[in-house]
Amino acid sequence: MCNLSRRLTIPLLACLSLVSAVEAPAKSPPSQDAVLDRVFREYLDQAFRLEPLMATRLGDHRYDDQLDDLSPDTRARRIQHDRDTLARLRTLVDFTQLTRDGQIDLEIFEKHLIRSIWLAETFRPFEDDPRIYGDYLSESVYLPLTQSSLPRALNVRNVTARMARIPAVVDVARATLKNPSRVRVETAIRQTEGAITFYSGELQAIAGVNAGDKLFADRAEGVKRALVEHLTFLKHDLLPRATGEWRIGRPNFERKLALELDSGIEAGELLGEAEREADRVETEMAVIARQLFAVYFPGEPLPLDDAPGRRALTRRVLGKIGEDHGDALHLVADIKGTVEEIKEFIRVRRIVTLPEPDQCRIVAMPEFMRGNSVAYLNPAPPLDARGSSEYALSPPPADWSPARVESFLREYNRRMLKILTIHEAYPGHYVQLEHSNRCPSFIRRVLSSGVFAEGWAVYSEQMMLDQGYGGSDPALRLQQLKFYLRAVVNAILDHRMHVGSMTEAEAAELLQERAFQTEGEAVGKLIRAKQTSCQLSTYFAGRVAFHRLRQQIQRELGPRFNLKEFHDAVLAQGTVPVSYLPELVHRALKP
Repeated sequence: MCNLSRRLTIPLLACLSLVSAVEAPAKSPPSQDAVLDRVFREYLDQAFRLEPLMATRLGDHRYDDQLDDLSPDTRARRIQHDRDTLARLRTLVDFTQLTRDGQIDLEIFEKHLIRSIWLAETFRPFEDDPRIYGDYLSESVYLPLTQSSLPRALNVRNVTARMARIPAVVDVARATLKNPSRVRVETAIRQTEGAITFYSGELQAIAGVNAGDKLFADRAEGVKRALVEHLTFLKHDLLPRATGEWRIGRPNFERKLALELDSGIEAGELLGEAEREADRVETEMAVIARQLFAVYFPGEPLPLDDAPGRRALTRRVLGKIGEDHGDALHLVADIKGTVEEIKEFIRVRRIVTLPEPDQCRIVAMPEFMRGNSVAYLNPAPPLDARGSSEYALSPPPADWSPARVESFLREYNRRMLKILTIHEAYPGHYVQLEHSNRCPSFIRRVLSSGVFAEGWAVYSEQMMLDQGYGGSDPALRLQQLKFYLRAVVNAILDHRMHVGSMTEAEAAELLQERAFQTEGEAVGKLIRAKQTSCQLSTYFAGRVAFHRLRQQIQRELGPRFNLKEFHDAVLAQGTVPVSYLPELVHRALKP
């Protein structure tokens, strides 16, 4: 456990003579970098007291037996804490006396505060988004049991105490939620149903608790009862009056995207670049599909060589590739089967330094976490880096029709699962975030850029195939390009849905006709786009930044360019805003 309130104390030393005591020389004042580190730790310490779940997520386990007070007064204190810190930061820390690394860290800290304050002042998630309560209802218990490196018995005691506080969260939700969008309520309903399943049996298995632990069982039963009441509220009270708007509009989208990207690129510029890139990738996919068409459709003439014909060509070939898939019950096992092959390739081809020991667990996504994405990487928290990371995949829901399940499995066929594993784990999110947890800068370990994280993962997909992964399998390359086209189209969808007036039918056409996604995948992406404004743009924006950085560094170094050294230098910087990467990587690779 990392105790942020602990301070280094230096004993006062005196040099004594037989005649008189001589005053010890005055201690040198701490460097401004050390002052910044202290200010940030003190900020976090207070934030953790107000938000125990955030402390758990970041790996500080002092408050794992507590849960956030979600009353309006306490939520207001959180925002005021950020405002006060931002107002005082430049008076506490002298920017001109910081090292260059310290200056970057200070700017990252300031931007974090500015973004947090703006989001809190602009949006009202506790009133408009019932999903936010799900974090406190289930994740608050799941994380200490699956990620904490503390002894299991202590983790069980902590979550037993925390469960006693969960029914109060349900009470706050009923009193606070007003007029959310329908899509958010529908997702919250599915997640709450999953949470009830979790507390009905999965929890005991994860905790390793037997039926004789009465206090634990009673607390879990109390949470389950509260969740059943919450589900009734969501279905029969909140859903009928859920008429809130999910579009955030142009001014909010442009401001939020600017804060999210922190790269200098404007929303309209990113949209234009994404539309041009979509055209390029489509053309490249058609070239590869043309090579495979005769293999899959011997004797048939190629479709017409015009835009509709080329799309039909690509779609038919992708359809054939999708036929090679596993079944819903063995998706996690199929992914596990690809991991060692990918890791060995990374070692042999000297792609990047793999973290040791490997702490990545591959699991089926818990039901209460489903509803926003098919897969995620939940990394070891930066303040408990000995904890485990989870690469989770969501299997098709049990209530899906056989046709919809088949559509899902064709989308996530055997080749696509390899690309997904590259993105989420090796050398994507898992490897990158393990490196980030070892960054010397405390601020960079804690405050991370989603653009960096997603950009690295998308960059890794093409890079691995460029280095020879998969041999000369054009079908794998076509799947990689399809996955990348998804990232490009994400940015278009994100902008046009929240800034414009794109309808569900128009969005479905974009996803299925332009990005070659199956109906099931398109439906899921549409739901996600309504609920996560600006996040879908981070994939393409980040990939653009990494592609340009790689081109720039390789061009400058020429024959001295070493891929592994470049990747290690990139990952050593922490998950920083991509605007700082050229400067930091240049310095790291300077001969």
